[in-house]
Amino acid sequence: MWPSFRRKDRKDKIKEPDLAETRENLPVMDNVPIQPRRVSGQYFFEYLVVVSLKKNKDGSNYEPQITYQFPKRDVMAKYQKEEEEKTLKAITLFCFPEGISWAPLTEYHSETFSFVLTEIDGSRRNGYCRRLLPGGRGARPPEAFCIISSLACFGLFSKIFDEVEKRRQISMALIYPFMQKLREASFPAPGQTVEIKSFIPESGTEIIHLTRPLDSWLEHVNFCTLFDCLTNEEVLQVFAAAVLERRIIFIAEELGTLSQVLHAVAALLYPFTWQHTFISIVPEILIDVVMAPTPYLLGVQKRLLDQVTDQSDLMLVDLSKNKEKTFLVTIGDEDSIIPPKLQAEILDALSQRRKVSDVDEAKKVEEVNRVVSEAFLHFFVRTVGHYSSYVKYSKEGPGVFEKRRFYKAIESKTTRHFVKKFIQTQMFDLYVQELEQQQPSGRQQGIFHRKITEYQKKKNEKTKKH
Repeated sequence: MWPSFRRKDRKDKIKEPDLAETRENLPVMDNVPIQPRRVSGQYFFEYLVVVSLKKNKDGSNYEPQITYQFPKRDVMAKYQKEEEEKTLKAITLFCFPEGISWAPLTEYHSETFSFVLTEIDGSRRNGYCRRLLPGGRGARPPEAFCIISSLACFGLFSKIFDEVEKRRQISMALIYPFMQKLREASFPAPGQTVEIKSFIPESGTEIIHLTRPLDSWLEHVNFCTLFDCLTNEEVLQVFAAAVLERRIIFIAEELGTLSQVLHAVAALLYPFTWQHTFISIVPEILIDVVMAPTPYLLGVQKRLLDQVTDQSDLMLVDLSKNKEKTFLVTIGDEDSIIPPKLQAEILDALSQRRKVSDVDEAKKVEEVNRVVSEAFLHFFVRTVGHYSSYVKYSKEGPGVFEKRRFYKAIESKTTRHFVKKFIQTQMFDLYVQELEQQQPSGRQQGIFHRKITEYQKKKNEKTKKH
């Protein structure tokens, strides 16, 4: 069974995917979106590894092994070395979640995806992976480049992989100086750019520009992939299931699709954070996680579909291009969870995406991210944006959230019915707990509060006119 159901007040272990050993020491794989630390001078990454598929001892199958690591840390205490070995084992598992079912290939379309490693002490690191076919002649197995970083910014690391792949095609020796330059550079602030100078034979010195998105809370998200796979109405049903913390499994053939869609669905919940099990790509060896009774967001490759279709009391979503239907399993009430009027408002806001189809790809992603995030952020403003008025503070202790008065203040019966369910979720409960621990003067910050203020101002002006 899968014990890694993350809570803010718990630290859990999961089982080691080594069939020959006890399975208790692997870092928790828990892909909850992380807000990056904004510390001047922070490294871009912790290390880069190359994971190659090598024949096992009897030569019957391939198994993933780390064949390159930069930087190589030779001087470590015993416990540090043990922890690194566990992390490296987890990396091989996620770079090749298919397990041993590989054969040499002559063609392979490179793909980029991500995952998150959560350690026993609660610290989290992002894994960014680019799988490709190495240079050479004849059939050969693919290899994976994986960057481990405490920073969450998928688009930026995807561009870094473009540069790594370009150098790999010439020589592995060119990767080291590029990654060394990158490691020496400071991670840019939101909206800022860092320049990396790198020499390539016959091309000379190149200047690579790495720009961080201005909206840093969306820098790990690309909503375009989500809406390429699902219609607006289907996204709304997925959101409805997620906002009530239900079990949701996504099915796709491509690892990149699973990775990007799951991160996008979690981002729809902003300013709240998914608090339960979240694995963007479930390795085959850990497929039993689908039987867990508690909430989860899981990404499963389509070849494993037969192993998840016998589950009930969940939502099973097919992201494939040539699917017969999107929802293979549902509870049945997903289209009625969100109040009808608010559903219409969200769908109207999402329709604005069609107006940005002609812009270039980078601007399209940025604009779609803005349109989509604002649509769902406005939903939370409309439903629970009055929360701060119902936290009562005393001089001596923390604040107390008056839950009953809070939802009773909602005029709309359908909205009140939804909110009564939503305030029972762990994501709302933990959000309020953090609010109760803050002083009134220190909590009015961030984009959510700004949108609440704008909405209340417009509402007051409308009231005055009438």
